[in-house]
Amino acid sequence: MQFLEVLGEHKDRVTTGVALILAVVFVGLLDNFFIFWLVFGGVYLVAFHEAMKLYNIDDNNMYAYAALIWFFALFYKSPDDLFIISGLIFASIMAYNKSLQWKNFSPFLYPTVGMLFLLSLYAEYEVTSLLWLLVVVAGADIGAYFTGKSIGKTQFTPTSPNKTLEGVGGGAVVATILGTIVGSSLVSVEIAILISFLTAVSSVFGDLYESYLKREAGVKDSGSFLPGHGGMLDRIDGYLFGAVVMLVLLRGLN
Repeated sequence: MQFLEVLGEHKDRVTTGVALILAVVFVGLLDNFFIFWLVFGGVYLVAFHEAMKLYNIDDNNMYAYAALIWFFALFYKSPDDLFIISGLIFASIMAYNKSLQWKNFSPFLYPTVGMLFLLSLYAEYEVTSLLWLLVVVAGADIGAYFTGKSIGKTQFTPTSPNKTLEGVGGGAVVATILGTIVGSSLVSVEIAILISFLTAVSSVFGDLYESYLKREAGVKDSGSFLPGHGGMLDRIDGYLFGAVVMLVLLRGLN
């Protein structure tokens, strides 16, 4: 009875969570680059919009640039390279047009970089790599929650009072174990352990960075796109950092 009461109190969160899981499973089973590009593109544009608000940027031209980057990502072999090109173009435009500010480039660092690396991760290492990333980030999050609730005492950082050192450590252990099980199908066990651990740690800082942006903006959530969960960035913050670390390590160590 108590379980049903708790479930009722978090109806929106549970419903949205189940819908997200089903959507992820469905897209994963389709395993098609265009479908992933399309879905990630939708996620990216929503996250980009939320980031614009967090950075307090009011320039609708930025949306056109973001859409253009994602359009080229459909055809470019290594989508993550587009960030470097966009940076050079932005710097060139800024040099030509003094009214453009470096602050406007912030959404192209976060969340654009993470989304481009997510697409590159799939393009180079297929759907198994995305499953690996999902398991690691989710494992770090869930492991940290339960470990922190049970034995957490030491504050991890003053910028996030709810996180404990014990929780973060427990989450990293859980993520490393679960991630190694999935990752060992792509790389050796030793490399899978290292990549899973470092990706888990990076996902923690991805969460911290998004929390920092929200504190600076004076808001609780990045948006209200996902009922019961807040904004899109609230759900993908860990993946945006984790995807970069996982892809770089896979390229360098594999």
